[in-house]
Amino acid sequence: MTKNLDKAGLSSIADNYQLFYIDLWGVVHNGVSLHNEAIQTLKEITKRNKEYILLTNAPRPNSAVKSFLEKLGMEKEIREHVFTSGEASLNYLKKNLFDNFFFHVGPPRDFSLFKDFEKMKSDNIEESKYILCTGLFDNYSKDLQYYKNLFEKNLEKKMICTNPDLIVDKGNQRELCAGSVAMIFEKMGGEVIYFGKPYPEVYNQSIENKNKKILSIGDNLNTDIKGANLLNFDSLIISNGIHKNEIKKKGIQETAKSYEAICNYIQSELKW
Repeated sequence: MTKNLDKAGLSSIADNYQLFYIDLWGVVHNGVSLHNEAIQTLKEITKRNKEYILLTNAPRPNSAVKSFLEKLGMEKEIREHVFTSGEASLNYLKKNLFDNFFFHVGPPRDFSLFKDFEKMKSDNIEESKYILCTGLFDNYSKDLQYYKNLFEKNLEKKMICTNPDLIVDKGNQRELCAGSVAMIFEKMGGEVIYFGKPYPEVYNQSIENKNKKILSIGDNLNTDIKGANLLNFDSLIISNGIHKNEIKKKGIQETAKSYEAICNYIQSELKW
């Protein structure tokens, strides 16, 4: 049974945990502004000498996301806790595919991911060794059929997906993410290597987490909560995020079941 923390707050269970993995988008901010209650919660966690990682499926390096958060007004001390799926994928690429030509699928704002090996970027998918998917092209941000046509003759190549999220809410606007493109590639028979939640690599790279009691907090059942389930962490779903309408309509038990996920706790917004 999922316990509701709206009245008692995170403070009622915080002493049970040593480490908190906390999602950014949908929990700490909405892509436009910071959530003040969430920021206050992070400060309370720090006061109690507990660890936390702001773990995000952003397809860019840590430095790029920290710059974005600075523009939103987030304090430097909090920004230092950021770890991205882009950083995890970058570590892999530098080790394994650094000197191979790749074809990039995603918007120009993600170019910071491969600035160290930009010369290996190919404009021709046929000539590339692998596909690096960070999102959708700006000109085809809603047209998934375009990607089916693009991939049709290139399914023998591996795809590296730096953000497994399917969708994100930016303010009141819903947008497709890299995971939606990767899912098409996979359904067509292609092989995808994912970096980011729910896959273990991003958790393990971000901080030493062995033998710690951990709570994972996020608004996405497919990534935040499933990742916690796979790694045997406890989980807290933020219900005013990506699944807001589903949870309102069906309740958390039925909604979580439909995603084959288990939530220990639920809160409408992250609040101490």
